[in-house]
Amino acid sequence: MHTKEEKLQAIGRLLDIMDDLREKCPWDRKQTFDSLRHLTIEEVFELSDAIMDMDYNKIKEELGDILLHVIFYAKLGEEINRFDIADVANYISDKLIKRHPHIYGNVRVQDADEVKRNWEALKMKEGKKSVLEGVPRSLPAMIKAMRMQEKAAGVGFDWNNHEEVWQKVKEEIRELEQAVKQGDKTKAEEELGDVLFSLINYARFLDINPETALEKINKKFKSRFEYIEQKAAEQNKKIQELSLDEMNIWWNEHKAKN
Repeated sequence: MHTKEEKLQAIGRLLDIMDDLREKCPWDRKQTFDSLRHLTIEEVFELSDAIMDMDYNKIKEELGDILLHVIFYAKLGEEINRFDIADVANYISDKLIKRHPHIYGNVRVQDADEVKRNWEALKMKEGKKSVLEGVPRSLPAMIKAMRMQEKAAGVGFDWNNHEEVWQKVKEEIRELEQAVKQGDKTKAEEELGDVLFSLINYARFLDINPETALEKINKKFKSRFEYIEQKAAEQNKKIQELSLDEMNIWWNEHKAKN
């Protein structure tokens, strides 16, 4: 691993390259906060994929892409005299010191849960109007639900144990079944949302990230379905020509191998 001096030199090198690109590259000169936004989102999802695959080389590459975006935004801010990379780094450093009084102050904590509770309490003291204020509106619904639940739990609004949550899941499923039987689609949609929200809560109590759990199932489904397509191609058939029984045979064949 590199020394601290080498790390600082590497960051300085990237800052110099960014200066060159904004001055000399037509594409880089053209970029704005708005034009980079969707590219940044794409890079974050690519990092997520690399983490799911536990591909360390890919994680390193994607982190580099995201770091470039951070440097790029800071350069744009500097050009309009709003902020630069030092402001960005100092802001997060100050924030971390302030939010960790058990490290940089005289507060004592028992465990990670108490750290989370203190974090939310400190945020409220800083002028936040709601504990949920920091949850981005554009987050995917499942991640948003999980983050809202975590933040509410951080100030004591939570179930006592996972058994209580499981009972709530079963209650919501019964209400969904009733709405479906009544043919009330609007009510069924609402009740399905309640089921999903409750299941996310249950996952949290089991210390399972529901987003990660679902993505693993997505990958498993993709692999098994593509195996069916492969077997169909080997028989010079289109997948639409297969019967459900044939599909299930190959599905279970792949399942047995993996």
